[in-house]
Amino acid sequence: MMRLRWVDIEKNGVKNLIVPVTQDRELTDHPIIARLVEAAKGYPEFKGEKGDELILYRPDGFPVERVLFLGLGKSEAVNRETLRAFTGKGVQKGIGMKLEEAMFEVPSPKRLDRDPKEVLEPMLEGAFLANHRFTRYKKEKKERELARIAFLAPRSIQQQLRRLPESVETVCRGTLLAREWVSMPANEKRPEDFARAVMAEARKTGLKATLYTEKTLRQKGFNALLSVSAGSERQAQMVVLEHATVKTGKPVVLVGKGVTFDTGGINLKPGQGMDEMKTDMSGAAAVAATLIAASRLKMKRRLVGVLPIVENMPSGSAARPGDIVKSFFGKTVEIANTDAEGRLILIDAMAWAAKTYKPEFMIDLATLTGACVVALGEKIAGLFTEDEALAGAILESGERTFERCWRLPMPEDYKDLLKSDLADIRNVAESRWGGAIQGALFLAEFMEKTRWAHIDIAGPASAKKGGPYCSPGGTGFGVRLLCDILERV
Repeated sequence: MMRLRWVDIEKNGVKNLIVPVTQDRELTDHPIIARLVEAAKGYPEFKGEKGDELILYRPDGFPVERVLFLGLGKSEAVNRETLRAFTGKGVQKGIGMKLEEAMFEVPSPKRLDRDPKEVLEPMLEGAFLANHRFTRYKKEKKERELARIAFLAPRSIQQQLRRLPESVETVCRGTLLAREWVSMPANEKRPEDFARAVMAEARKTGLKATLYTEKTLRQKGFNALLSVSAGSERQAQMVVLEHATVKTGKPVVLVGKGVTFDTGGINLKPGQGMDEMKTDMSGAAAVAATLIAASRLKMKRRLVGVLPIVENMPSGSAARPGDIVKSFFGKTVEIANTDAEGRLILIDAMAWAAKTYKPEFMIDLATLTGACVVALGEKIAGLFTEDEALAGAILESGERTFERCWRLPMPEDYKDLLKSDLADIRNVAESRWGGAIQGALFLAEFMEKTRWAHIDIAGPASAKKGGPYCSPGGTGFGVRLLCDILERV
């Protein structure tokens, strides 16, 4: 639970206080905390530089049991992510010290020359996201989350932003839900299991949830999608979530890739790292969690989430390299590589959604290509779109949430790489280079005039090493990004 509080420290005292400190500027308007910071800077090992830490226990003359000071560096470099990481690190420290509760001192917005919301919102996010451990499969739970987190803020800020903790908590709960789904082992989220789990969570919030079974998908002509699931004993599913607090206007459609395990099919992946392919449904997890968060927030717009869900396995019934299938859109696709499967399930889902809903715009999230990770690393997603306004909105939200995106080109002449001698298009080019661009251009061929953006989250969807507010495993990347886009566009 997160609360905004104003405590008379001299009268009531504080158990565990966590204070941000910069090298060159006082951040607090609270006289007692200002004196505490002065005392901390009296120690030679603490100057407020980035990474500095100091703990004082029952400092003389102060009614505080424990004070943790964390250095932020120079004040001019303090931004939303600095504040998010500060509270995340503070919570991580508290969990490691087996604390029950912690109180964060909120820096004075005036001293940082920022709007109060721009200070408090990222602090709330970092604290809530860090206060999570994926321990579902551990018999012994060595670490436990903090029971209570408070933010020491003046009454003026409390009154102005009294609803902010609840809304931030709602979005962050969506992120944690996506993290849980992504981190789950593949044997517990086979297509029908994952579809049921998504629909159960969605219906709790009042979302309309519709399931399209493999039989229905075959009747509708989702042949590209079904080619991916052909080798698995588990049948393909497609979940459609609808949020409609307003009845008029075109909806925004979000599409998420949901490959619950990806062996590569007949084009089998190498054994090393294949265990990570349980995360290949990260796009679907993020889209589902975004719709759930939007419903809880009672967001005033029409939203649709489309989740094509399959398992890509090799067997005697699997699709083969060289097979040709007719997509829902009507174009035929030569399957040059069965490991380029995400784009096959996406084109059917996206073309169907475009025809069915005629959206204001569409965004798809997908762990689509290893090439995007090679280009941008593990912390930045690739953005592809020819819509300038949509690109600007996504990039801005990426900076605000630190779910960063980098726009990559979609050159016209690269389309020639996907030409097939036998079908309308190949699912991969003969050249290995520019794989992320190839994937985006392939998807674009099935979008016609729909405003659309593709976000390749192959890098940031999961993390081998934890950060200030995320443990190793699924990151839930995309939930905060999409919620911010939907609130601002």
